[in-house]
This record gives sequence, C-alpha cells and structure tokens, in this order.
Amino acid sequence: MESVHLKYLAVNPVDLKWGTAVNSAGFQEIPPGADYPPRNHPSRYIFKQERGRVLHEYQLLYITEGRGKFFCETLGRTRAVNIERGMMFLLFPGEWHSYHPDRQTGWKEYWIGFNGHFVDNLIAQGFFSKDNPVFKVNIHEDIVNLYKDAIAAAEAQESGFQQFLAGIVGRLLSLAYFYDRNSQFEDSDAANKIGQAKVMIYDNYMNISPEEIASRLCLSYSSFRKIFKEYTGFSPARFINEVRMSKAKELLTNTAMSIKEVAYHVGYNNHDYFFTAFRHVTGHTPGEYRAMTQSPKA
Repeated sequence: MESVHLKYLAVNPVDLKWGTAVNSAGFQEIPPGADYPPRNHPSRYIFKQERGRVLHEYQLLYITEGRGKFFCETLGRTRAVNIERGMMFLLFPGEWHSYHPDRQTGWKEYWIGFNGHFVDNLIAQGFFSKDNPVFKVNIHEDIVNLYKDAIAAAEAQESGFQQFLAGIVGRLLSLAYFYDRNSQFEDSDAANKIGQAKVMIYDNYMNISPEEIASRLCLSYSSFRKIFKEYTGFSPARFINEVRMSKAKELLTNTAMSIKEVAYHVGYNNHDYFFTAFRHVTGHTPGEYRAMTQSPKA
C-alpha cells in the first residue's frame, strides 16, 4: 500500500452529535535510514523528533512492521516506550508526545485522528488512560482492514461517511482493549485455568462454590479470585450468580415451572433469597419478569 495522508476531513455539528468525528487518517511506510517525519508528512501534523508536539485530537496508531520509540509525558515526567510491530499507541489531545521508527528497521504505520464525547467517556470510565497508552495487539488482518476501510471512506467522503468512520474508531478502540487485555495472559496458564473454571460453572452452577473451583484447579482461593476477576471483570461468586440468573430468566420465560421450582433449579434453596437476588439483578421480581417476557395466552 502506498503512503496516503488524509487531513482536514469535513466535520459538521451533526457529526459531533454522533459521538465521534474523524479529522485525519493515513498510512505510510518509512524505509530503513529515512528521515522521520518524511517531507510529505502533512504540515498540520509535522513535528521534530527532539521537540515533539501537542495535538488537539486523539490519534490511534498501529505499527505493522519495524520498531521504534514513543515518548509521552506522564505525571510531569517524560516516559520512553519501545514500540514493536503489532503494537498500537493512543495520543491524547493536549498531551506532549514524540515518536519515531528505528533507523535500522524503519516501520509501517497506520493512524486515525478523531475527537468526540464517545472516547472522552471511555477515558472517564477508566478504559483508557494516559498512564497506559500502548497496547500489545499483535498483527491482525481485521485491524489492518479497518484502517484501510477508514482511508477509503475518507477519500470518497460520501454522504454519512463521518458516521461510518465513527463506527471504525469504536471498533479499533475495542480491539485495542480486547487484544491487549488477552495478551497479558499469553505467557501463563491463567487463560486455560479460567476456561476450565467457566466450564465447571456452566456445568455445575446449581451447587458449586468458588472455593471448590479453586481447589479443583489446585489454586489457593485468593489467587484464583484475583486472576478470575482480572480476566473476566467478575469475582467468581458474582459470575456464578450471573449464570444462575441467566438460567432463571430462561426458565421464567420458556417454561411453566413455578417460581419456587425455578429458584431450586438454579441453586437457591431459599425462595425469599432468590426473590431478593433476582430483583437486585434485574430490577423486577420473578413474577414481573415472567409477565413481561411470556407471550399472553390466546
């Protein structure tokens, strides 16, 4: 793919209401020994490596070949991060940064620049932060194709293209988050252990405890709880309860079981406790949920 720089994309107030507006997109290949940024770099985004720059937009970059360095300011200090092929890094508006490929390897980079309350909210909720701007995602065809689709849409600028690009930004951010989180477990057997734990829960959700699962996996309960929550976002007890509630919803909707029978079937011997737990999770009593989801009788 030849180098392409698309800048100053048209953005109107309606586009911003969608939640994301894309300002730029592009790809470039930097050969070994070449200057960086190259002379054809858009003037709006030009910078000198030693001085860096500050942007007024987010940019998400993806390095598919080569290696280099990324510099940013964290807590008032300059931080240097080694960048390898298969990594993405997120630039934040108002943040000083600099980056460049290694002169021995050069690199291939894709990027997309954007603004909007969609990503602002993700950052406010803690999914992304300036403290962790680099993502280990490896090389994935789906990510490359998303960048290529963004470049093609930005070149054509057909009606509604900003909304199409907004969807791509959301997908790229979700893949950065997803692949990076899972890469943290690649060099351990944690993912395998969690997979085994989930199978145990789905097969025995009526009468299994987190402590029993930890024992079967030959882990201490504290270690099991820690890795399970890091991997799934739920404590083991919460995950078991979610599975039970999901099964209870299915039974309330699709069977004629009494509510007491449903409670017993999903592992609750105490009907009142099931009633309270179900309402806490769904906002409705079991009877109310059944009335809402079962088709009225003819």
